[in-house]
Amino acid sequence: MAAGQRSYLDYNATAPIRPEAAEAMLRALELPGNASSVHAEGRAARAEIERAREKVARLAGAKAKNVIFTSGGTEASNFVLSPSLRRLGQPGASRLLIGAAEHPCGLGGHRFPAEAVETIPVDGQGVVDQAWLKERLATEGQGPVLVSVQLANNETGVVQPVAEIARLVREHGGLVHTDAVQAAGKVPLDMAGLGVDVLTLSAHKIGGPKGIGAVILATDQIEIVERLIRGGGQEKNYRAGTENVAAIAGFGAAAEIALASLDEETARLRELRDEAEAHLRRIAPEAVVFGGQAERLPNTLAFAIPGLKAETALIAFDLEGIALSSGSACSSGKVRRSHVLDAMGVEPALAEGAMRVSLGWKTTKEDVIRFAGACEKVVGSLYKRKASAA
Repeated sequence: MAAGQRSYLDYNATAPIRPEAAEAMLRALELPGNASSVHAEGRAARAEIERAREKVARLAGAKAKNVIFTSGGTEASNFVLSPSLRRLGQPGASRLLIGAAEHPCGLGGHRFPAEAVETIPVDGQGVVDQAWLKERLATEGQGPVLVSVQLANNETGVVQPVAEIARLVREHGGLVHTDAVQAAGKVPLDMAGLGVDVLTLSAHKIGGPKGIGAVILATDQIEIVERLIRGGGQEKNYRAGTENVAAIAGFGAAAEIALASLDEETARLRELRDEAEAHLRRIAPEAVVFGGQAERLPNTLAFAIPGLKAETALIAFDLEGIALSSGSACSSGKVRRSHVLDAMGVEPALAEGAMRVSLGWKTTKEDVIRFAGACEKVVGSLYKRKASAA
């Protein structure tokens, strides 16, 4: 590997910002007005926000009037997962049923009391147990239930059958939220087709800026009564505070590109992911690919090699110029065993070796070749060291 040459393969943690998004942000930063002001400068800032709202709505197959900007995916999920989510004229959600492999922002950030929450089990591939969910919904009788299931898992890339889940929940009068943060820009999004009531997004997973996300309501007949951030009337009275016009503009630009390049990028990334997986299996035939028998995002390869611990292996990859992850990047840089793999029933010793390759818009075939070369060195070196210590 040439000096200083690196391959960034951690897009599920964050994607490098797209030039178009950065340019949109720079243009917006030059706008002096507050978007809530009525003068020409304020109207220009407002117009920038509304153009971005249209672009984000198109990415999700939704209506712009139902898009609410937040500070990111975490705030979006914290806001949505509330007993005050309801259909107009109906009572709020009485209980929360949430997938056991969900992102921590859902599992730990919801606003339901502990006694009103149950986790939906997943199978060995990480797919939600619909039979369990159907049985549990049939026993509910205390008002609408809110079901929250990721469209795609951030650690394994496993895609959930959200449309089927939503049909089941609707039959029992419940509400459905899907965290589509990882799915956006990698699989088609269509709120009507999915049948969900609420969908949440984050810009920095699709090449937009960090610190901006969105809650998208299926219709204006859905509301969230209890606000997280109170004060002014911004974002249709859902989220107070002066809007981050530059970040919103960058989000819109990234959403527009993600939608326009979706089909081409999906095919390209799947080919690169499959090539990386083939190299991995050649170098380490004993490697386990998590969720490998389920539908996965085209860019994600989560694996472990028996006997290798992630903490050691990730440092070794980094020294070889390859940026990987052990799973979720939301644990203050710590490498810890994955709750996702625990929910899937993965043996603790194997789960401690879990690593993730995630590809994106700047990834090339050369990056995959570098990963393969680094993998050969890392696996050979660490196994050699392990064998000599035995």
